[in-house]
Amino acid sequence: MVRTSWTTNGVFTGPGGACTDEAGILTGDLAVHTTWDGKQASVGVQYSGTSQWFTLTGSPVPCSSRQESRYLHQAVVDAVRVGGGTTVPRPDRLWARR
Repeated sequence: MVRTSWTTNGVFTGPGGACTDEAGILTGDLAVHTTWDGKQASVGVQYSGTSQWFTLTGSPVPCSSRQESRYLHQAVVDAVRVGGGTTVPRPDRLWARR
């Protein structure tokens, strides 16, 4: 099975934070982690320096290639920095921006 992952630490949320399934809105210094299994990408966030991960609302999303999953990861990192209750971008909108 193909499995690739990326983690970006030290991502400070913009106003309104990032929306998670388990804990609601998280704000502050977060780590963003994306795992691609060959068919879909799962995105989680955690407070930097802690061990508990939370599912970013909207995850997982269909993702057909390693390149798309890397692009998704960066798009999520950028969106978390903007804030506004960030969720995982819808793939149809995300791929149209490239």
